[in-house]
Amino acid sequence: MTLIKTVFWKKNAVVLIDQNALPLVERQVVCSDYRQVIAAIRDLTVRGAPAIGVAAAMGAALGALALQVEPPLYFQKKFNAVCEEIAKARPTARNLFWALERMKKHLDEVVRSGKRNPARELVREAKRICAEDIAVNREMGRRGAALFSDGDHVLTHCNAGALATAGYGTALGVLRAAAAEGKKLHVYVDETRPVLQGARLTAWEMKKEKIPATLICDNMAGSLMRQGKINKVIVGADRIAANGDAANKIGTYALAVLARAHRIPFYIAAPVSTFDFSIKTGEDIPIEERQADEVTTFRGAQAAPKGMKVYNPAFDVTPARLITAMITERGVLTPPFPAAIARLKRFVP
Repeated sequence: MTLIKTVFWKKNAVVLIDQNALPLVERQVVCSDYRQVIAAIRDLTVRGAPAIGVAAAMGAALGALALQVEPPLYFQKKFNAVCEEIAKARPTARNLFWALERMKKHLDEVVRSGKRNPARELVREAKRICAEDIAVNREMGRRGAALFSDGDHVLTHCNAGALATAGYGTALGVLRAAAAEGKKLHVYVDETRPVLQGARLTAWEMKKEKIPATLICDNMAGSLMRQGKINKVIVGADRIAANGDAANKIGTYALAVLARAHRIPFYIAAPVSTFDFSIKTGEDIPIEERQADEVTTFRGAQAAPKGMKVYNPAFDVTPARLITAMITERGVLTPPFPAAIARLKRFVP
């Protein structure tokens, strides 16, 4: 199995795989300042809810290292300001806010304990968040693999693989685990317009893992389902509401509708950190709108008339009623989701 380290800490810097360069160039970006991490989150150098969460935690740790040694309450005030700045990078991914909340809570504990080097303790916590993310993904993979059988033809959307996490992946982690058990799967990879995370990133991961895969245009899924060439769908999620409504890459909702029409199971794989227990339904999930040039151009080439009006939401919300099951590190949730998610909340500190 290929080890893909998407985000990690090295010599007081955050190292990221440059996902904008893939698949043509494999290179890393080194961030020595928290504002560089913010820029990397905004421009999709790092993307995927769990990976954004880890990057945010490490960015906060960088910010802490840059603060002067001051009385604890002053340090805490300045650190919270750093976290607030990072929180504005992208609005939809729950993991970003979860990671920053955890870092602030850890600083509270450090201050109360009287430890003398809070910045060092925050670096350690960010590293723990990174290591835990990989462990959580592997556990999700183990639990979710049972839902897949030898010979399955599985559709996935966007990239919910190692590149969307600190390593291993959510939805693709489940498929990795199933393949590791000896199950012969074939993965259909949606290109995922407008930024082509499927074509550029998921296809790259499938090639690395030597998992058989076929790249398709976003508008082909329904036809393939009708022909019986796809029998399961699995995707990740960026935020899940208390009732089970799930925000994920734009186009996910359409796939869920198609899956229901063709009686195909539709699975979501996401860690507990993606669940937002404070939001009742998907109607309350903030949906990021991105810049027009993601749609009108690609790698600098104009693809639409200049001045064309563009609507470019990064995500849509799939209603819980269209989801067959949710795979988490704590188990596989099945309907009714409100009750299952309420039980899940007890695992949140």
